[in-house]
Amino acid sequence: MRKYIPQFESSGLSAVGQVREDNQDSIHLPDNNHPSEQGSLFAIADGMGGYAHGGVASSLALESFAATFSAQNGSPIPKAMQRGVEAANLKVYQKAQQLDAGRMGTTLTVAHVFGEMLCLAHVGDSRAYLIRDGRATCLTTDHTTVADMVRSKLISADKLRTHAQRSILTKSIGTTLFVQPDIVQQKLKEGDRLILCSDGLWSVIEDDEFAQIASGSDSVHQISQSLIDLALQHGTDDNVSVVVFHLHKLIPISPEPESKNTSWFQNLRKFLP
Repeated sequence: MRKYIPQFESSGLSAVGQVREDNQDSIHLPDNNHPSEQGSLFAIADGMGGYAHGGVASSLALESFAATFSAQNGSPIPKAMQRGVEAANLKVYQKAQQLDAGRMGTTLTVAHVFGEMLCLAHVGDSRAYLIRDGRATCLTTDHTTVADMVRSKLISADKLRTHAQRSILTKSIGTTLFVQPDIVQQKLKEGDRLILCSDGLWSVIEDDEFAQIASGSDSVHQISQSLIDLALQHGTDDNVSVVVFHLHKLIPISPEPESKNTSWFQNLRKFLP
């Protein structure tokens, strides 16, 4: 199977917004824009504002997921992602018991990029959008009461962003002892952009606006800032957070004989800029 090294840029921003007093969102980006031997992780978590310690829940979920995932070296990526979600869920659940905080929870959407493959693990109503050829495709399914109503054709899809019960989650991290994430895999192409965002952002920005903004700039930081600014202009009543990933190139690696003490990834590093 042919291997690739992705050349990419990423950026992330989070803002408290104009209504909330504190920011319960958390984001995660890799330390740099060079892929590691385990690939690169991008994530967003939105602490549940109606419950205690939402900010603690979101940051704890990201920390626990990243630590567990990195310890799964050698496991199939979807299985490692599942274990990461399970560990994050248990950690938040146990923290709520320790703090005597009642129910404490968060959404969690994690993207793992390795070579040309994207793997998503998703719980809640944060979203992942793929921007390709000027079009935006939502890769995640909202775990909310209103989304269930849309899927059951009880209400039309155009009501999803404005419905009064839009933020009522049917699945989240930390509110129950066990949770089953959605796992989605997608092959990437050069030029693809991936956007992870909290519902405070996507609820006031239409899909075509995501596509227009993401396609209109090669700067991931500018895309992040423009999306945050637009959400604030549209009067969002929640925290707003976004992570943007732009895949510039997929560099194919010709198979070469490897020494017994050299991993294939060490051989690939010479192709990095």
